[in-house]
Amino acid sequence: MSTSQQPAEPATDGSATPVVPRPAVAVRPEVVDEPAPAVPMDGTAAAASGAAGGPGAATAPAVGDEGTEQPARSAPPTSLSPSRASDFMQCPLLYRFRVIDRLPEKPSEAATRGTLVHAVLERLFDDPAAERTAPRAKAMVPGQWNRLLETRPELGELFSEDPGGERLSRWLGEAEQLVERWFTLEDPTRLEPREREMFVETELESGLRLRGVIDRVDVAPTGEVRIVDYKTGKAPRPEYSEGALFQMKFYALVIWRLKQVVPRRLQLVYLGSGDVLTYDPVTADLERMERKLLALWEAIRVATETGDWRPRPTKLCGWCDHRSVCPEFGGTPPVYPLSVSPRASAEDGQGRMGPV
Repeated sequence: MSTSQQPAEPATDGSATPVVPRPAVAVRPEVVDEPAPAVPMDGTAAAASGAAGGPGAATAPAVGDEGTEQPARSAPPTSLSPSRASDFMQCPLLYRFRVIDRLPEKPSEAATRGTLVHAVLERLFDDPAAERTAPRAKAMVPGQWNRLLETRPELGELFSEDPGGERLSRWLGEAEQLVERWFTLEDPTRLEPREREMFVETELESGLRLRGVIDRVDVAPTGEVRIVDYKTGKAPRPEYSEGALFQMKFYALVIWRLKQVVPRRLQLVYLGSGDVLTYDPVTADLERMERKLLALWEAIRVATETGDWRPRPTKLCGWCDHRSVCPEFGGTPPVYPLSVSPRASAEDGQGRMGPV
């Protein structure tokens, strides 16, 4: 992985791919277990945010790619996404609350700002290349916020105690700063993404279904694929870089299985710190990722069948919306909504993963 504070090389050109108009604001869902068609990288389904929004557009408790649809009743999970995989690795009980119980979560200013910035960066590519300027992108922020409110009116609660609008104005200004910083890292006048907000889904030979939403896919005239993800936070320290790459390798695995092409580059664009982190995967990386996900899915299967979802306390607990029902904080989880089976052996520790 490399880190750079210079503009990322616009190494791809998808100018042969037409840009298809999108909805005014793409609510970035992370669908968990609802079926939806996979989207090919052929330019004809470029409105992937709308396709992905089929199962996920029925908004969610969380904002951004962590959103999940609220079904009438709980059901066992049938697919895995990067965010839900990360949830389970962070805390199995958190995964249960989000995927099995579907407990509501309050929107946060930070996550909503990320959704807003993503919407601006996606829609900017609807304009001709010469018009993709920083002033134009910043001017899009208020309008995209209003359209986001039309889709997710509950987000207005974030600023319900801001009668003068000062906090909202400051928040929108912060979003504009993040958008403006992007222009120091990439040059959109030299980019023609093949896909934006692309929903992808594939089923492995094991039967595990993987799915997610990729911020941007660039395809060079020579066929090399670059996967790009925007982050509105700061780049992690080097010792945490592998965790940051988990999502990108997940997407690379899906593309590999779908298109039989190993992406040439994985690129994380950190707008909060002005860094660009890149990684060039090889087949062995994706094979290891597949083994890791299979082990993770087996741990999820065991927890689902036994109802044994153990909390894993970390410093992140301070930001969790579910402390009132978490045993670590004296709470009692909701009654488990699925039928359970006794564990076959005391050695079948829930949440463990074998070597990968």
